[in-house]
Amino acid sequence: MERWADLHLHTKWSDGTQTLTELISRAKGLGLCAIAVTDHDTIGPDLYAPSAEIEGLEVITGVEVKAEILGERGEILGYFVDPKHPAMKELFRWMAQARDLRMQAMVEKCRDVLGLPITYEEVRAKAQGSVGRPHLASVLVERGVVATLEEAFTVYLGDEGLCYVPLARPTSAQVIEAIRASGGVAALAHPGFHSFSDWRKVLSALREQGLRAVEVFYPYETNARPLNPRLGEIPALVAELGLIATGGSDDHGPGSVKESLGLVKVPYSVVEELRAART
Repeated sequence: MERWADLHLHTKWSDGTQTLTELISRAKGLGLCAIAVTDHDTIGPDLYAPSAEIEGLEVITGVEVKAEILGERGEILGYFVDPKHPAMKELFRWMAQARDLRMQAMVEKCRDVLGLPITYEEVRAKAQGSVGRPHLASVLVERGVVATLEEAFTVYLGDEGLCYVPLARPTSAQVIEAIRASGGVAALAHPGFHSFSDWRKVLSALREQGLRAVEVFYPYETNARPLNPRLGEIPALVAELGLIATGGSDDHGPGSVKESLGLVKVPYSVVEELRAART
């Protein structure tokens, strides 16, 4: 019988709504045999090794890091990373500082735009790990500024929102280097959100930087963002370039703007390919 995995998931340690225990319970309920926890720019303290069996489920320690990718903003996923490695700790320290400075600037813009005494400390208290826009969105809902998290992003916090401030990012080469130094495998997240026109050139350049995988399978249908019209070229190029085709639901938990567990799963053989590709 085929075994399945979801390799793109979030918990409360970044912008998810669920604990690791809650995520494991939901994943087991859907019949998954393995998951990768890929919180934004951090790894929660309940993940202590590159992979482990937790409550009867294989849990891969992963991460999703914001990066400047060949001139575009995007994310790099890391799998089987050692959370205690100095390279990861330094990357997370840099990103935590960047996130704090960005959030302080966004809170200030919200105060100016809305005329409300919102504070950075109020937003930071919402985050167990790395602070992000969903935590500010939650404050806006509580303050009665908007009715839903989706409205907060549409009007104020999205890339075109009234309170948006871009996040400083390391380069993809720097992120991939840190992931590889920690014994992990780097993958390009949701490539369909990029606007690249020459995917062969892009994937070849990232492979030269040490990228080993691409998130080919992703629930794009749940997102209103425009998709790259040449997205269909990617699966064949991934195979031709000897990269690993990964996939995941990008679930952020119940009540979040991305409650998508079960929409995407990949055969367990993908987990085995990633494990074999570790440096």
